[in-house]
Amino acid sequence: MTVLAHRGGTGPWRENTVEAFTAALRLGADGVELDVRRSADGELVVHHDAEVPGSGLIHECRRDQLPEWVPTLEPALAACAGAVVNVEIKNFPTDPGYDPAERVALDVASVLARGLDARARILVSSFWPDSLAVLSRHDGAPSLGLLVHPALDVLAALETATGLGCVALHPHHSRVSGDLVDRAHGLGLAVVTWTVNRPDEIDAVVDAGVDVVITDSVADTLAHLGRH
Repeated sequence: MTVLAHRGGTGPWRENTVEAFTAALRLGADGVELDVRRSADGELVVHHDAEVPGSGLIHECRRDQLPEWVPTLEPALAACAGAVVNVEIKNFPTDPGYDPAERVALDVASVLARGLDARARILVSSFWPDSLAVLSRHDGAPSLGLLVHPALDVLAALETATGLGCVALHPHHSRVSGDLVDRAHGLGLAVVTWTVNRPDEIDAVVDAGVDVVITDSVADTLAHLGRH
């Protein structure tokens, strides 16, 4: 069972920071999940929300207008070299600054194509199929995973994921079942589920046979799995 720290996990650090990622790996996580957006000057910024409090909307800010603790993608990946990294692309049509040209996806592909140490263990995910479609057509496309909102039909998403050439399906833990996992595995898809924190949630997805859990509570999840 692979355990990834959601945005670096919960702790005495800011989420989606190099400090959070290195701390999660020290705790024993197999890797991290992080979010990527594109700044006004084309930098790939690691941050979940569209806005950085006190600075403004990321797509309207230059990198030098954002706090130093907000990393760009390459230093974040370098901090996680050798670990699993799930890079979530943030470019949904309802997002501020949505870019139909999918430049963030193209830029992520370019960064990964440069052959960083962590390259072979990177999975790129998105809720928006168009972002994954752009990546699937890129030379040397990374491994892809389709995130599925809990309100959507997770079984129907299996067809979408396979059509996009994904290697993984990312359902919310509340939508995971043994039947879903069996169907996904039958299609050659791993199941990566989020955000799994409570013991009963962990037990349910383990019993269903998922491959990867994304959690805020790294130490507690590892302990519950008998890894500490």
